[in-house]
Amino acid sequence: MPVTLCTLGVGATFGESILQDLPRDSTVVTQTTCELLRVEQQDFRLIWEKNKELMNDLVANCKLKNGFGPGVNSKSPMHRPKSPPTRRSLSPDQPNPAEPITDAPSTVMGRIGWTLRTLLLSQNTCLKDRKVSGKLVRKCAPGTELVDWILSLSPIIHTRAQGAGMWQALLEEGVISHVAKEQGFKDKCFLYRFWQDEEGAGALPTMEDINTAEEQIHESLSTLIQRGPDAVLRMILRKPSHERSSDDLETIYEELLHIRALSHLSNSIKRELASAVVFEAHPKAGSVLFHQGDEGRSWYIILRGSVDVVIHGKGTVTTLQEGDDFGKLALINDAPRAATIVLRENNCHFLRVDKDNFNRTLRDVEANTVRLKEHGKDVLILEKISTQQKQSFSHFKYTVMAGTPQKMLEHLLETRLDGRGNFGGGDNFIMTTAHDPFLDDFLLTHVVFMPTHHLVDELANQYPFYTSLPDREFLLACKSRVVQFVYKWVTTIRQPVFDDESAVEFLEDLASEVENDCIQLDALQEEASLMHHAMTQFRRYQEDRKANSGQKWKLPPCGQPIGLFSGNKDSRTIIMPQDDIIFRVYCADHTYCTLRLPVDSTAETIKLCAADKLKLRPNDELLLVEVKSNGERVTFKDNDISIPTALSLNGRIFVSPKDHLDALTCLSEQEESTQGIDGDLELFSTKELAYYMTLFDWDLFWCVHEYELLYHTFGRHHFGQITANLDVFLRRFNELQFWVVTEICMTSSLSKRVAVLRKFIKLAAYCKEYQNLNAFCAIVMGLSNMAISRLSLTWEKLPSKFRKLYTEFESLIDPSRNHRSYRVSVSKLQPPIVPFMPLLLKDMTFTHEGNKTSLDGLVNFEKMHMLAQTLRTIRFCRSRHLVLDPPSPKSEGEVKSYISCLRVIDNQRILTGMSQKLEPRRS
Repeated sequence: MPVTLCTLGVGATFGESILQDLPRDSTVVTQTTCELLRVEQQDFRLIWEKNKELMNDLVANCKLKNGFGPGVNSKSPMHRPKSPPTRRSLSPDQPNPAEPITDAPSTVMGRIGWTLRTLLLSQNTCLKDRKVSGKLVRKCAPGTELVDWILSLSPIIHTRAQGAGMWQALLEEGVISHVAKEQGFKDKCFLYRFWQDEEGAGALPTMEDINTAEEQIHESLSTLIQRGPDAVLRMILRKPSHERSSDDLETIYEELLHIRALSHLSNSIKRELASAVVFEAHPKAGSVLFHQGDEGRSWYIILRGSVDVVIHGKGTVTTLQEGDDFGKLALINDAPRAATIVLRENNCHFLRVDKDNFNRTLRDVEANTVRLKEHGKDVLILEKISTQQKQSFSHFKYTVMAGTPQKMLEHLLETRLDGRGNFGGGDNFIMTTAHDPFLDDFLLTHVVFMPTHHLVDELANQYPFYTSLPDREFLLACKSRVVQFVYKWVTTIRQPVFDDESAVEFLEDLASEVENDCIQLDALQEEASLMHHAMTQFRRYQEDRKANSGQKWKLPPCGQPIGLFSGNKDSRTIIMPQDDIIFRVYCADHTYCTLRLPVDSTAETIKLCAADKLKLRPNDELLLVEVKSNGERVTFKDNDISIPTALSLNGRIFVSPKDHLDALTCLSEQEESTQGIDGDLELFSTKELAYYMTLFDWDLFWCVHEYELLYHTFGRHHFGQITANLDVFLRRFNELQFWVVTEICMTSSLSKRVAVLRKFIKLAAYCKEYQNLNAFCAIVMGLSNMAISRLSLTWEKLPSKFRKLYTEFESLIDPSRNHRSYRVSVSKLQPPIVPFMPLLLKDMTFTHEGNKTSLDGLVNFEKMHMLAQTLRTIRFCRSRHLVLDPPSPKSEGEVKSYISCLRVIDNQRILTGMSQKLEPRRS
């Protein structure tokens, strides 16, 4: 017989059991006409997940009011004793940032956790027993106090966010956890504890434990600093999409930009995916991700680990590695899985995009796309700017995705350069365009898709060279836009504009025309002022070129760096295409001739001149070849230019008949060190070395034009332009790197070798302090060279302070996760900076090879935007002049000469052999 337990009035709630998918435990009967508010199970769960603590209190209070408190109904599903929490989520479909991603902590992270807990307990600081909801929780601490404590341990932890990331790295492996298992690590008052304390009071550390922990703490912090950013990214990826902040989405988007499997997707799709992509981890090798024939529900990208692709009747057909993706075809074609995916190793990490989100992303992007057509063909594709992007440039509603060069220029002039005066002229114009990437992107990359002579022709078409038109306002607006564009072009690009004959002719005609219009139309005064400023810059450039005309450079025969043959050798000048360079070309028998040719001479010109001087038969099919110090041969194409500047450290140019290539061998001096300036490294002040090294490297960097990176990436022969200044700067990186290895390997005394090793670590520290990151990375990479890292006796004798410092430096240049540690560190710096140039070139190459330049006959302007982002980094690094306080001079002249020409062996085989003689392998 039914029994009435209670009567519920206005404001009461019931039915919370839907959270546990349990059957109803009572029947609810209406007594009178009722109006109810109903929340569906899916929506209720969502609200509960977002506001867990608040909803717990609300439901508990309502139960008490309804007569269902703990004392009345202890068997209510909301108050049953909880089972012990599992280490990992049972379902990867709903990842929880509070749970670990491994079954057990790794040995390294377990040791780090032990070190931190030992020191925390020994200092008797924030790890305390606390009451939480009436229960005693042993040895726990708030997130804020844990961050305070870790910040106090080392000055290399710069921000609270960095400290929180280090704790998250421990939490995701289960070393620490939120006391209620509901939160990832947050720099808030949430309580956390170590796994040793979860079952009760753990043992207190002994004095021996404390001493061991103090020895290990520096290395532990370096490891956590390295792992922190990845842990934070994984935590963000494990959040539900509705909980991701705009900063979270930007962090994910930046990560997606560098994933090979996504390189073919537009940036707009990557932005959409940032809110849809989910992190998924699987700890056990041999686990099956999905079976052949299953419904296709998700697309996967491998972040870490590898998987086997298995097909019935064929077995394993291929293995996919980090960066590969799988599962997309089943989503696109709405077909069952074509293969079974099996994990090959433990702790595999994936990014996952589910089918609904995948389809929604493609749908949303297409809905925000506008296509302009002419004669039935697309000529311009625009995309609506998202809310987050509008914060940067709110004037504009659409950004350019692709288009014909002419249509993009037309659109730029009409939308970004308001000729009617709203943004036009003077500082206001400059300030407005500085925040608009479209104009800047176009200026920095137009040489790729619209050569300068085509651009000036199109600008001439856009500028009405007449003064009679019914709409005077429209006429003035057209003229003003072109002038504003040209002014921005000249001030942004500088040298390449002034070196182009068609551009100079156009500038002179335009300046004259604007001056005439200013008089005849009594208008365009601001535009005339802009053109006057542009022409003044051009005349100054002409004067500088005249002062440095007839420069002669030399490529010394013994491997030294390129230098001026005559003139002022103290100040570095730009290598120009018309400058002469003096260099040697060798034959197979090591006889040679000396040539003097313009820097921009083609390989064919060099080959023919050398063949004539060396009396080689012109009937033979001749090739121009570089022979490196390790014997490797690189053949130049006939249209290659800038040959002498592009040689490797100890490379030589040879000319040879095609049939005799195998007879080419390196010169005997190539296997020795390059000739450097004599000097004892130990006698020089380390700070003075770093100071003059930074000044020298800054001068080399200052000479590199942004366009040289484009020429290098797409190929110099496509543009007929040299990259000599970039070549010299890249050579400097390699020179410093192998100088470090050479000096250590040429030091036979163990004690002196330890002193040299210590000096190089100090030199790297000073270079980092001076923000000479190119030299810093070169030195650290030299120290990590196999020939140096194997010198165990030398490293053992090195004081622990320097070993720890080197470990910190090594973690900073760690290439994992696309050099994340370096990028995070550099993002906090202000100019002037000498950047790590090989990484910038790697970014350019990744963008170029991962994205087509042309899509269906249109310029892929998204690719241009990504290239321009890297070029803007160059501009930012030198947006301020380098001003350093000089150290106390001890031997200024000697140091300056020494660092400008270093002795270097770049043959790894020879260096390894020297290293093995210093410290033979231990049996």
